[in-house]
Amino acid sequence: MSNENIIDLRSDTVTKPTPAMREAMAAAEVGDDVHGEDPTVLRLEAMAAGLMGKEAAVFVASGTMGNLTCLLAHCERGDEAIVGSEAHVLHYEAGGVPALASVQLRTVPNDSHGMLDVVAIEETIRGKNVHFPRTAVICVENTHNRCGGGVLTVEEMAQVGSVAREYGIRVHLDGARIFNAAIALGVPAAKLTEHVDSVTFCFSKGLAAPVGSIVCGTEEFVAKARRARKMVGGGMRQVGVIAAPAIVALETMIDRLAEDHENAKLLAEGLARLPGLRIDPERVQSNILAVDVHDGQTFQRKLRDAGVLTSAFGPRRIRFVTHYGVTRDDIEDALERVRHTIEEAA
Repeated sequence: MSNENIIDLRSDTVTKPTPAMREAMAAAEVGDDVHGEDPTVLRLEAMAAGLMGKEAAVFVASGTMGNLTCLLAHCERGDEAIVGSEAHVLHYEAGGVPALASVQLRTVPNDSHGMLDVVAIEETIRGKNVHFPRTAVICVENTHNRCGGGVLTVEEMAQVGSVAREYGIRVHLDGARIFNAAIALGVPAAKLTEHVDSVTFCFSKGLAAPVGSIVCGTEEFVAKARRARKMVGGGMRQVGVIAAPAIVALETMIDRLAEDHENAKLLAEGLARLPGLRIDPERVQSNILAVDVHDGQTFQRKLRDAGVLTSAFGPRRIRFVTHYGVTRDDIEDALERVRHTIEEAA
């Protein structure tokens, strides 16, 4: 099937930059970012910090690098980080935290939309004992990828922060899609970061910039994260050419995320009506939906043959992600292709 006929719902990372982003890239004023001299990067960092309600920010190459640099800055070798059992940092970051930061990951179960039980967190925090690693940080994720784009509320974020403060532990937010969460809840993103010590979010997912993420926190913390970025090879030079489209993303693409959420709900409602697919549309909160099917690998292959690309959460769970470039008409077309695929297999 030709590329023109493909509806790509694998991830919001497949988005293409907007025309305004391409123009901004060509016109970007640049300097050496490692020396702190790239004016476009400096503007982006100030914008991002302001949107997150934090003092400072540092531009990084990816969300994985952002999470790694945050844990390098928060922890010492041999420390422990509490993470969700379905966390992105646990499943999809190539074991970088234990391998490169020498930080042990200890899991607490995520519920259906990604929240960590605060009682379970408290029970998992290590006591002061020479035999134990030090619990240095609690990691949360919002929206939550493997929990079907689930959204943690302002109150839930505050609950995690309260436990952390009681025990003198830091909180890191993997906010790769934090603006999706903010749009879903109808609150400023900064309301979701009030009780965290660091947050990273991505420009290259729903915001549709071509590359990059950012780490936000206090000035002291960001200085540590900047050094950690250099340590893992993330020191970049005339990087204003990729910071410029990220600025455009922050200026023009945040409110547009609501369209992706509407399309995801439409897709979920349509899939729920088809035989052999199990999904509750009421649980779809953002732009990610997870569908249970008996033989996910076969179903995914048949959908690919029909021109609908998806990704997998496991042998029986398929992920669909709506994003910039996928219209309501595309969703209706995709539903018809899925329906036809199921009928052919019957």
